[in-house]
Amino acid sequence: MKKYLAEFFGTMFLVLLACGSAVLAGPSIGGLGIGLCFGLVLVCLCYCIGNISGCHVNPAVSFAMLLSNRMSFKDFIGYVIFQLAGAAVGAGFLYWFWQIAGADFQFGGITVRSGNFLATNVCQPGVSQGMALLCEILLTMFFVLIVLGSTDEKKGFGKFAGLAIGLGLGLVNIVGIPVDNCSVNPARSFGPAIYSPGAWVDFWVMAVGPLVGALLSVIIWKMVKCGKDCEA
Repeated sequence: MKKYLAEFFGTMFLVLLACGSAVLAGPSIGGLGIGLCFGLVLVCLCYCIGNISGCHVNPAVSFAMLLSNRMSFKDFIGYVIFQLAGAAVGAGFLYWFWQIAGADFQFGGITVRSGNFLATNVCQPGVSQGMALLCEILLTMFFVLIVLGSTDEKKGFGKFAGLAIGLGLGLVNIVGIPVDNCSVNPARSFGPAIYSPGAWVDFWVMAVGPLVGALLSVIIWKMVKCGKDCEA
């Protein structure tokens, strides 16, 4: 249960602080600042709960770990349930801020068709669902590949893995925010969408894209890793 609770609170804080950087501070820090906040929050979480649950805080990462035989199917289901629940609570706190703020507070995180200011993942103006899907697949593939490589028992980088993973999330957010506010994490998309009914029209992109990207990253990592292992 400890690892499930770690995933719950980790995902809650990821949504609260990372999405909160857009919702509460977006107008002052911009897309670059928001991307950096996503990365920094994940770095902190990696060193906080990494030794407890592995700090997935992302169903796509858990899916990759399942496919890589690094976790059981039972744990995968448990992780995803607690990640989604944590994201819902984190987004709930942001919605609470939005409800009780004064009329003069300048919120960020405004997204097309979302209905409010919770940094929901929806296609931005001029972006088709096909473009967003391709972006989610490629960015997730890059991000999860970093996770797989940096945490590999034989080829990983130990205590430096959290830095690489956090930097990776920051980079993909800087690139993906102009497209669809960057998901690469179905739970991160799920939480805000609960309070933004207009976001559900694009939610399938934020679920399918990261899962396909995770699958491809597993294939690539096995190819790259096996290349040297098979020579031995």
